Amino acid sequence: MNPLNLALRFVLELIALGALGWWGWTLSESWWRWLAAMGMVAAAAFVWGTFAVPEDPSRGGQGLVQVPGVVRLAIELLVFAGGAYALRAVGRPGLAIAFGALVLAHYAWSHERLAWLLKQ
Repeated sequence: MNPLNLALRFVLELIALGALGWWGWTLSESWWRWLAAMGMVAAAAFVWGTFAVPEDPSRGGQGLVQVPGVVRLAIELLVFAGGAYALRAVGRPGLAIAFGALVLAHYAWSHERLAWLLKQ
């Protein structure tokens, strides 16, 4: 995979996690906001890091649980969609649209990996 696309993917992952944490923070006015923010980030990061496709060129097949490519792709899309939704939910629809456009650009740039995932 292209190193610039891998860097874009990493930045998108961080944005998604940050957006989920921001959204969790806004769900409560009490101390629960800490738990919601950290819980959203931890849950998304756990799922992202736990499930992997063997020999994934973008991840080195690293993950505790090996899954088919379509499952991995669904996980990625859910985390990215969750990030976009979170940006929308905190009142930043423009950022949500820009983030979604960057995610689509990433997957267009990663069309070979996308096809590979769908074949696994």
